Amino acid sequence: MGHGGNVIQELTADHREVDDLFSQIEALPGADERRRELADRLTMELIRHSVAEEEYLYPTVRRYVDGGDDLADKELADHGEVERMLKELEGCRPGDGRFDTLIVRLKNAVTAHVGDEENRLFPMLADVCSADALEELGEKVRSAKEHAPTRPHPSAPDTPPANKLLAPGTGMVDRLRDMLTGRGKQD
Repeated sequence: MGHGGNVIQELTADHREVDDLFSQIEALPGADERRRELADRLTMELIRHSVAEEEYLYPTVRRYVDGGDDLADKELADHGEVERMLKELEGCRPGDGRFDTLIVRLKNAVTAHVGDEENRLFPMLADVCSADALEELGEKVRSAKEHAPTRPHPSAPDTPPANKLLAPGTGMVDRLRDMLTGRGKQD
């Protein structure tokens, strides 16, 4: 978390981190408990990333990119689908057939979403925003990820202003739960 650079560099670094987590999960045997730990880390990264995009990237896309409302709506719908899968994955253990099915579905959905952002949305954003604006947006995204929730909350608001008001409090509760349970700790 927190890679630096402008918003496009920051979010692209997140995408590569998520790709790596999927690869690590796939490399382990089906019932290996380390897959659960990696799935928790994957969930934490995806949720923080999504919240930051919802708070800062998509409102910027709506405001400055031609057809930005439709683009942002599509990306938010993708986030909703991913978050519902993450919520379902929370209740699964490695070795459970649902775990494997959800990981495959999740990877397919995330890969499609990432491809759309990197090949379509990011270039459009770069065309309409100054380098300074992209840098400032990168800082806002990094800050949002630090305070964002770490668990899926599919019914939470995903658009301003409600998401900006509720996410920090939800994030604090999630991080406290993570600390108490040891969830997401890396050895």
